[in-house]
Amino acid sequence: MRATVIGATGFIGGAVVDQLLRLGVEVRAVGRHAPAVEERAGVEWVEADLAEPPSLRGLCRGSDVLLQLASYIGSDPERCHRVNTLGTREAVREAERSGIRRTVLLSTAAAYGAGVHRGIAVGQVTPGPLSVASASRRAAEQSVLDAHGVVLRPGLVVGAGDRWVVPALADALRRVPAHWGGGQALLSLISVHDLARLIAGITVVQPTPETEGRIFHANHPRPVPIADLISSLAARGLVVDPTEDWPLDRCLAALGERPGWVSERQFRLLAEDHWYLSEDVWNAFGVAPAPEPLSWLTDAADWYRRHLAETDRHSA
Repeated sequence: MRATVIGATGFIGGAVVDQLLRLGVEVRAVGRHAPAVEERAGVEWVEADLAEPPSLRGLCRGSDVLLQLASYIGSDPERCHRVNTLGTREAVREAERSGIRRTVLLSTAAAYGAGVHRGIAVGQVTPGPLSVASASRRAAEQSVLDAHGVVLRPGLVVGAGDRWVVPALADALRRVPAHWGGGQALLSLISVHDLARLIAGITVVQPTPETEGRIFHANHPRPVPIADLISSLAARGLVVDPTEDWPLDRCLAALGERPGWVSERQFRLLAEDHWYLSEDVWNAFGVAPAPEPLSWLTDAADWYRRHLAETDRHSA
C-alpha cells in the first residue's frame, strides 16, 4: 500500500509518516520544501504547494490513499482561500484522476466557532468559524465529502511539537493566576501520537458505506477537566497550579492588563467547555485510543520544558 501525505513535514504530518511506516505503508511525503535529511526507507519526498495547482499534477499516481494534512493558519484571507479551500479541492481532484480509494482531510473543531460546546455530536451544532483560516478549512471539507472521503475534526492536539495548547495555557496562567469556574471546564484533547495512529489506522482499513463521506470528531473519548490538565503540568514543573478561583470579569481584566499573546477568544477555548463526542471514530475504524487522556504528558514533558524555556528567553 502507498499513501500520499500532504503536509508530511508538519507537527501532525511527521507523526503520521512514522506510524504509516510502522504499518508497512509506503509514503509519498509531500511538502513545499523537502527536508534536508538522509533518505529513509519507504519514503519518497516530493515538493508541491497547495497554492500552486500545477505542482499537484501526478501527486497521487500509484497511491491508494490521499492524506491531506496541510493547512495555512495565518490571517491572510487570499492565502487561506488559495491553500486551504482551493488547494484541497485541487488535491482531491488529482486523487480522483488517479483512482485513489480514500481521501482523508485533517480539519479542525474550530469550524464550530464561538460558544460553550458540551458533549456535542457531529451535526448537533451549526458550524460558524470565526477566523478566515477556520472558515477556509471548513469550506475545504466539502470537497472531501463530495468525493466520499473522511473528514477529521480534532480539538486540542498536544504532545511533543505542540507550540499552541500547552504554551497558550502557560501564557494564560502567567497573566491570570487563577481558575475560572473551579477549573471544571471539559476539554477534548488528543495526543499527536494518538492522532497519528488513528489516521494511519484509517489509511489501512478498507472503505465502507458507513465510514465514507462522513465527518468525525477526532479526540480522546474522555474529556479532560482543565484543572486536571493544569495540575498534571504543574506536577512536572511546567506551570504553577493556581490556588484561587476568580470570576470571569476579573480573569479577562487580568488578561488584558498583562502583556502576552493569548487572546480572550483563546483564553475561553481553554477555560470553557469545548468537548466533542468522539467515540464513533475509534469504533468505526477499529483503532484503540490511549487508556488515559493525559498519558502523553509523560513522554512530552521534557520537550515542553525546553520549548517553554526557549520561549521565555526570547520574550525576556
